[in-house]
Amino acid sequence: MKSIKLLVLFSACLLAGSSAVFAEEQASDAWKKLVRSPRFNKRPAFQFVENDPKLPNAFLYGDSISIAYTDATRDALKGKANVYRLYCNGGDSSSVITKMKTMHDTMRNPKLAGHWDFDWDVIHFNVGLHDLKYMNGKKLDRVNGKQVTSTADYEKNLRAIIAYLKELAPQAKLIFVTTTPVPAGEAGRIDGDAAKYNEVALKVLKDYPEIGVNDLYAFTKPHHAEWWSKPGNVHFNSKGATAQGKESARVIAQELKKRD
Repeated sequence: MKSIKLLVLFSACLLAGSSAVFAEEQASDAWKKLVRSPRFNKRPAFQFVENDPKLPNAFLYGDSISIAYTDATRDALKGKANVYRLYCNGGDSSSVITKMKTMHDTMRNPKLAGHWDFDWDVIHFNVGLHDLKYMNGKKLDRVNGKQVTSTADYEKNLRAIIAYLKELAPQAKLIFVTTTPVPAGEAGRIDGDAAKYNEVALKVLKDYPEIGVNDLYAFTKPHHAEWWSKPGNVHFNSKGATAQGKESARVIAQELKKRD
C-alpha cells in the first residue's frame, strides 16, 4: 500500500513538473512571436526571461540605445531583479502606449499558460532619439527631411505616456532616462537637439516629482567621442553600452533598495 502511495505521489510530481515546463514553453513561444524581427530574435537582449518570483521585476523601454545596454543591465542586476525589455525598438513617443498594450495583451493573457502574472516594480523608460530625427520618406535627412515630433507634441506625448504607465503599474517606480547626445554630422539629427528634448522632458517631470531620472545624457556626454560606434553616429561601442548598462543598473538597484 505504501509503495502505491509513493508511486501516485511520484506520478503527481512528474505531472506537475511537465505542466510547468509546458506552461513556460507556451509563454516563451508567445514572446518569440512578439519579437519576430530576424534582427532581434537571436540577440540575448530579446530572449525570453523566466520569472523568479523571489525577485522584483524591472522593465526597460527604449530604442536601440537601450537595446545595446540591456545585457549589461541584466548582468549587473543578476540575482537582484528580473530584468525585462520591450520586444522591439521603442521608436518615437507616439508609439509607446500601443507597443506596451500589445506586449501586455499578449504576455498577460490569462488564457496563455505560464502568462505574466507579476507586477512591475520599476519601469525604466526613454523616448527621444526617434522623435527628434528628420525623415525624408524612409530616409534620414536633416537637410530636406521633416522632424518626426515637434517639442510641443513630444511634451504632450510624454504626459500621455506617464498617465498610461501610472494606470498600468500604479505601484511601480517610474524612472525616465534622458536621451543620449547626438554627434555633429549625424545624417538625420541635429547636434544639440537631444539637450532641447531633454529640457522638455525635465520640464514635464517637474509635475511628477515621484518619477526618478537616470541622466544618461550627462553620464555619456563627457565620454561621447570615446564611446561612439563611429563619428557622426548616435550609437555606442561595447565600452559605452556596457557603461550605460551598469549605470542604469545602479539607478534601478538604488530605487529597489528604497522600496525594500
